[in-house]
Amino acid sequence: MIDLWQSGEIAAATRGTASREFRAAGVVFDSRKVGPGDLFVALAGSQADGHRFVAAALQAGAAGALVSRRPEDVAADAPLVVVEDTVAGLQALGAYARARADAVVVGVTGSVGKTGTKEALRQALGPSGLTHASAGSFNNHVGVPLSLARMPAASRFGVFELGMNHAGELGPLARQVRPHIAIVTTVEPVHLEFFGTVEAIADAKAEIFQGVPAGGHALLNADNGQFDRLAGAARRRGLEVVPFGAAAGAAARLTDLVLKSDQTVVAAEILGHPVTYKIGAPGRHWALNSLAVLAAVVLAGGDLALGAMALAELHAPSGRGQRRKIVLAEGGSFLLIDESYNASPASMRAALANLGLAEPAQRGRRIAVLGDMRELGAAADALHADLAADVAAAGVAVAFTCGPHMAALHRALPAAVEAVHAPDSKALASLVRTAMRQGDVVMVKGSLGSYMAVIVDTLLALDSVDSPRLANGR
Repeated sequence: MIDLWQSGEIAAATRGTASREFRAAGVVFDSRKVGPGDLFVALAGSQADGHRFVAAALQAGAAGALVSRRPEDVAADAPLVVVEDTVAGLQALGAYARARADAVVVGVTGSVGKTGTKEALRQALGPSGLTHASAGSFNNHVGVPLSLARMPAASRFGVFELGMNHAGELGPLARQVRPHIAIVTTVEPVHLEFFGTVEAIADAKAEIFQGVPAGGHALLNADNGQFDRLAGAARRRGLEVVPFGAAAGAAARLTDLVLKSDQTVVAAEILGHPVTYKIGAPGRHWALNSLAVLAAVVLAGGDLALGAMALAELHAPSGRGQRRKIVLAEGGSFLLIDESYNASPASMRAALANLGLAEPAQRGRRIAVLGDMRELGAAADALHADLAADVAAAGVAVAFTCGPHMAALHRALPAAVEAVHAPDSKALASLVRTAMRQGDVVMVKGSLGSYMAVIVDTLLALDSVDSPRLANGR
């Protein structure tokens, strides 16, 4: 176990007071996920005050806790660092970790593709040196400082995901991370309810440049309609713009692409270097984002060839295209594609296109199980109905939908697609369950608030093989 923090460092970073000496190997704020040697940060959340769980965390093996007071059920000599405010303390700990690490840091944002791109960077930079990256989708005002606080001082590279759904949220995160390289995967009509226009979304994404020092790099999607707007914002901050995509003149340019059902083969020119490589996940969006990944590897001083080779081992993250063969008790199997983590018009189209690449076995069918896309404002019904052409193009035989906005898609589907609608995912789950048969390929997708994971779990329960479940954190 490597020491990540000493109590004296924690106290110095947070301007707190340590009750006694201890060493921590990790940082967590969820008492249910405490491991031996972790520092438990007692945050006061909307559901519960973390101070209620300090004693349990210490009993579970936590090396110490960051608190704003000693809870009554915790011994007077317990290993604590007491600060005025634990949220501010966590941010200070993250800032201290960022300052002490002599690492090249990459920040990733965008309407879609943030987590996949972050994981691809972790994979591609890994062969060139110790690489630290955000866990999961820890990309908000708590997740970003937590991810920073977990970065070992010896890291050569740091990769951080930054998210937002309102203007003004991304800038403070970027100023904490202070990336040398900023990637904006794309700008799409996501969170329209809070922005009104795609241009306003682009301006909010451009806040990432506030944390990049002059002379740093902005990797921007040259195929996206907001490229010029983002490029202008980056140049006004004194950054070098590095376009990526299929567009002519892109510095990281796609030159050829072969889409397969379980992988993607890419030929590209990365900052003047021709390279051909495989990605262990299917889809054009993976190919385009990989261009930014490999450009970042070069700019960060990593090895391009090793980084490109490493992408063959990249697989879709949990809830974002992860695949699972479900073996039925009565014989046969079907393929589950779990896209249940979140959804937007752009990611829905990408997921449907990937479903179209998957070949059902024998007399199996392509089945789409779709829940509402949230936060789209007044355009929601129209944006849902617009997916009808994508459903048809993917060769979907059966479309299960749920939610008030997906009702618009249900009505718009062509007669050739068998269409089933339910008010919510719970009501839809049993209908999907009974429909599964040998050889089917089923893709489940919807916004997090549509609770499509309920349907994923229902389908996982059909698996008659005693093997690990998808790692969906459930």
